[in-house]
Amino acid sequence: MMYRPGDRVRFETTGDDGWPLIRYGFVGGVSGNGGPIVVMLDGELTGDVVNRSELQPVSITSIELCLRGADLIDDPDLRKGLVALWHAEADSAGLDVDELHPIGDGKRESDACWALAELMTADQHYVVRALQLPNEPEIIRVRAENR
Repeated sequence: MMYRPGDRVRFETTGDDGWPLIRYGFVGGVSGNGGPIVVMLDGELTGDVVNRSELQPVSITSIELCLRGADLIDDPDLRKGLVALWHAEADSAGLDVDELHPIGDGKRESDACWALAELMTADQHYVVRALQLPNEPEIIRVRAENR
């Protein structure tokens, strides 16, 4: 991926507590030959040097929540709340998601997948889905995917 100064990026790291931490920021500087990138992380005054391989461009489909608790997908009220959590994460990432339409308490697409909301941005249709991970049934992944 070619990054340019000003590109919005997502950086996954580990917090001081050992839990995964997702940070957002802007590319501040790019070194040549595929070297590290200076990222101006949100809420910080100085740039961090980050390996190119650890960055992702911010897009509707790169915003993802991985939450622990199978009840989040089993309970209709908690399932509805996942839409608000995903929307808050998209806001934190700097995305403008105006056309988000929840699908009641979700529409079951399979034993482990629920469609939670539909959205449209940049003339593209997406569905926000909650998926119970097959190898880790206690982890629920919430993300938008192409319709």
